[in-house]
Amino acid sequence: MGPFEYVVERIEGDYAQLRRTDQPEEEEKLVARALLPEDIAEGTKLRYEMFEYEIVE
Repeated sequence: MGPFEYVVERIEGDYAQLRRTDQPEEEEKLVARALLPEDIAEGTKLRYEMFEYEIVE
């Protein structure tokens, strides 16, 4: 699966709303923060591949 690139739109408690960068018109994806890297903040770019998220510099 993937790779897909996302941007963290919002952090809401234990969850983050992610928006896919190549399909911004799609609905945002709600992901548990436990599945994401610890250092994320709003605006962080992520790559999703092989069921893992990693921060993109």
